[in-house]
Amino acid sequence: MAEFGWEVRDGVGFVTLVGAERKNPLTFASYAALRDHFRALAYDQEVRAVVIAGEAGNFCSGGDVRDIIGPLTEMDMPGLLRFTRMTGDLVKAIKGCGRPVIAAVDGVCVGAGAMIATASDLRFGSPRAKVAFLFTRVGLAGCDMGACAMLPRIVGQGRAAELLYTGRSMGAEEAERWGFFNRVTEDVEAAAAELAASLAAGPGFAHAMTKTMLDHEWDLSLPAAIEAEAQAQAICMQTQDFERAYRAFLAKERPVFEGN
Repeated sequence: MAEFGWEVRDGVGFVTLVGAERKNPLTFASYAALRDHFRALAYDQEVRAVVIAGEAGNFCSGGDVRDIIGPLTEMDMPGLLRFTRMTGDLVKAIKGCGRPVIAAVDGVCVGAGAMIATASDLRFGSPRAKVAFLFTRVGLAGCDMGACAMLPRIVGQGRAAELLYTGRSMGAEEAERWGFFNRVTEDVEAAAAELAASLAAGPGFAHAMTKTMLDHEWDLSLPAAIEAEAQAQAICMQTQDFERAYRAFLAKERPVFEGN
């Protein structure tokens, strides 16, 4: 059985988290497979946007209790550190894949599943979506897979603290109000696919640069960020897509971008 589903349609790659009978949990194998997959996407010329969803009405129930939680209680410290670094590497791979990533969240989205959604560039939720960072519920800290760095930047420090300390569930309406979900919609996968197709038809190199700068500028002062953006934009001005947009403007036509 595949560790996750994968399909490419018109420049959009669709990742489907699987294991419907247990609400699509992550295993040691699926963590590693997803990490390697997103690392490889950085070199894939066909895929220009990605949608992550789960099968059968749920997104992801986090680390599998039988496959992961139980074995972790028997590991030594080096083994535990190898595992926690691997889970963090999945987040870094999603952030570093160079493609806009949209999480289409339906039903359960908890633990590591909530962190996959957090690591995505945009998040769409269904009215049935329930998001929870459950780490304290199993005796762990809320600082998992970059949660304490990323979540405050999305929902704010106080709200992130509440979610990470309590592990409580956040419904779709609250998640949208707090800024975790960009949009709540009934057919969440269709909405995510529509936006992904629009992004895939856009200037791919420029989108990759935008993703890079959104990530890198967290650690920069404003003057450093402005200089970094000046250099990034000068690079984008050398692309053929920039020239295509100019020529299309002169011709009063819609530009057709090719991603270079």
